[in-house]
Amino acid sequence: MPVSDLSAEPKTAIVIGAGIGGLSAAVRLAVKGYQVSVFDKNDGPGGKLTQFQLGKYRFDFGPSLFTMPAFVEELFQLAGKTPGDYFSYESLDHACRYYFSDGMIFTAPTNVDQFCQAAAQTFQVNPEDLSAYFSKNQKIFEKAGWIFLNRSMYKLSTFLNKEALDAVLQTYVIELFRTMHRATLQQVKEPHLVQLFDRYATYNGSSPYRAPGILNSISILEHLHGTYFPRGGMFAITSALHRLALELGVRFAFNTPVEQILTKSGRVSGILAADGQVHPAEVVISNMDVTFTYQRLLKGKSMPWLQRGGEKSSSAVIFYWGVKKVIPALRLHNIFFSRDYQEEFEALFQRKALGADPTVYVNISSVHEPDDAPEGCSNWFVMVNAPADHGQDWDTLIKQLRQTAIDKLNAALDIDLHTLIEEEYIADPRVIEAKTLSHRGALYGHSSNHWLNAFLRHPNFSGQIKGLYFVGGSVHPGGGIPLCLLSSKIAASLIP
Repeated sequence: MPVSDLSAEPKTAIVIGAGIGGLSAAVRLAVKGYQVSVFDKNDGPGGKLTQFQLGKYRFDFGPSLFTMPAFVEELFQLAGKTPGDYFSYESLDHACRYYFSDGMIFTAPTNVDQFCQAAAQTFQVNPEDLSAYFSKNQKIFEKAGWIFLNRSMYKLSTFLNKEALDAVLQTYVIELFRTMHRATLQQVKEPHLVQLFDRYATYNGSSPYRAPGILNSISILEHLHGTYFPRGGMFAITSALHRLALELGVRFAFNTPVEQILTKSGRVSGILAADGQVHPAEVVISNMDVTFTYQRLLKGKSMPWLQRGGEKSSSAVIFYWGVKKVIPALRLHNIFFSRDYQEEFEALFQRKALGADPTVYVNISSVHEPDDAPEGCSNWFVMVNAPADHGQDWDTLIKQLRQTAIDKLNAALDIDLHTLIEEEYIADPRVIEAKTLSHRGALYGHSSNHWLNAFLRHPNFSGQIKGLYFVGGSVHPGGGIPLCLLSSKIAASLIP
């Protein structure tokens, strides 16, 4: 294992939370020569990226989309390992199958050129217009992404270079002050495709009618850099990183909640575990939701004013169904759109409610991993975007939503789901908060429903306490596997 000084006593670091951000932070610090310990209240690693069994059906609990595998592979390469010795994945020819409310169906190729040709044929549009849309978003990604995704937004050095200055001077070009919806509508216009591109706002729990147009560049992650499926399911990513961390000497304390982050003279000194044990450390990284980190672990400390009181991102209601049938039409990723997308997002963020006709996402890993379900059956991960928990009557809402989702799927697929579901588990914002300590069950911390919220998420370091750092989906640069991995890269770059 590479270390900076073999003769020196290794510095100690503690990571709170074994989610994807915490695991990758632990690996990076171990490679730097730190003696790393990870504490987690759960009985195993993963945070949202865990798995569970319902009868003979296996399910991934959380994230279902895998893009940018190079961000995962980089961790193994840093440690001098071969990624293929730990996990493998396959590239998908198609990103998603879309079912629209008027009966139109579109299977979206991952390749940009093929997408443009297929969309032109299905929706009778000019493929050059779509190609120009992707090109513009690629330019945005290359100009703004270099800064936003790889550097701290709170360090002056981030902006003291030609590339950063160029991006800042082109704020209009990178669609900072127009919404995603308006930016797309200016170029695309065809209603089905506008709805398809608007959905990328949900990748960080926001509304396309309020989030800045710069976030349209999210589509580039899926269509320019590809969509993938990890063999063994999404939990295979967690398993691989956990194994790598163990090989690098990282110690894990599961079923061990942290009670407090300890400080002395303005810097961290360690943590107090719930069992009363004090564990000293020179560096502490919190992979816990940043709101709960302040509320529960940092006694007497307040969150920076820029991040206080921000609007929460969306949450979700997820139905995990063991289905006694294989539906050949369904792919790994399937989306059944609502009739009125704008009303759906107004319900989520203005009324903190579920729309009358919500969009339904269905993920079926057994399409690529047959062992995830018995023969002739399939494991359905059925997700509906929901508001964060503000005390709604979730039991009543879920009962209504279950029927609405089943009716929608029955109509689109000409099936009778009621007779096919033999296993069921339901996760709502309350469950998500309890299992993953995501404040109010919000999947991505704060929403990006304003350009300030999109860019000025909580930094990856503390301005109040030396030696304290933050990673995960609730801090910069945002949620989802790629951005959580980048949050740990940014945090590690700030640690000596």
